[in-house]
Amino acid sequence: MLKIINVYGGMLLAAMGETLLLALLSLAIACLLGLLFGLLNVVHNRFCNFLGTLYVDAIRGWPLIVLAYFVYFGIPYGIQSLGFTSFRLNALQAGTIALALNCGAYMAEIIRAGIESVDRGQMEAARSLGLSYGKSMSLVVLPQAIRTMIPSIINQFIITLKDTSILSVIGFPELTNTGKTVVANTMKTMQGWFIVGIMYMVVIIILSKASKALERRINRGR
Repeated sequence: MLKIINVYGGMLLAAMGETLLLALLSLAIACLLGLLFGLLNVVHNRFCNFLGTLYVDAIRGWPLIVLAYFVYFGIPYGIQSLGFTSFRLNALQAGTIALALNCGAYMAEIIRAGIESVDRGQMEAARSLGLSYGKSMSLVVLPQAIRTMIPSIINQFIITLKDTSILSVIGFPELTNTGKTVVANTMKTMQGWFIVGIMYMVVIIILSKASKALERRINRGR
């Protein structure tokens, strides 16, 4: 095991960096998607509610591996068939899009639930003061909702981090894909995957502890 660490430790750490980069990029885009579709689900408009529900239900109904294949192979093929023959998506771009779409559906539900957890009287009070719906939402409701959403967002980041392993199927050099290379080169299946598992575990435990600490801090501040 020490030999694997000595020879391939740098490669595995670089792969963990790629994994974190992919997870962070995906979460950032997913937060924007989640905010958009989460707001569509809480406004008093049936068409907006339909769009928000359609996105959430449609994306959550796709297995991530199928979504990854569709984005990586299907979308370029479709665009190339329209005449844009030079269009390509590399593994990072396709992986980020697939993960962001998948995570965005769950973020939309987190944001919707966070907004609905704020007492309706807050919105009514803001509107009675002459604020528009948009300003009431952005200045009054969302700041309160964010306090309850942060632990769930961190938990979703942990889930997204683990989901990056699925993107090894499109060749992205994240930790699991690199682990396959290490195991193939060393022929030490148990030791290789044990090291990969420990690396995931360390990062996820750190994030979980940070989430719990942040949640306690938020609860004390109420």
